Amino acid sequence: MLLKKNRDLEALLERIDNNMANNYKDAAQDYLKQYEARLHELLETGALKDKQKVHYESLLGSYRERMKEFRHKDQKPYWT
Repeated sequence: MLLKKNRDLEALLERIDNNMANNYKDAAQDYLKQYEARLHELLETGALKDKQKVHYESLLGSYRERMKEFRHKDQKPYWT
């Protein structure tokens, strides 16, 4: 059985990925916050099925981990 995807969350994930690929760190962080807020909103209203909850919560965890130090202030200059 295929997991039915949530359009809102998938669109935010695509934006996060695109911004990460282009090294737009601040924008990627902003979209991650939007993703987390939207996920919590959908969880509170019961709009997601159990498999979707597990899938999107696990994605949130992995994106948080990948983006832990994905900020301009954490960037090391190449000349040091």
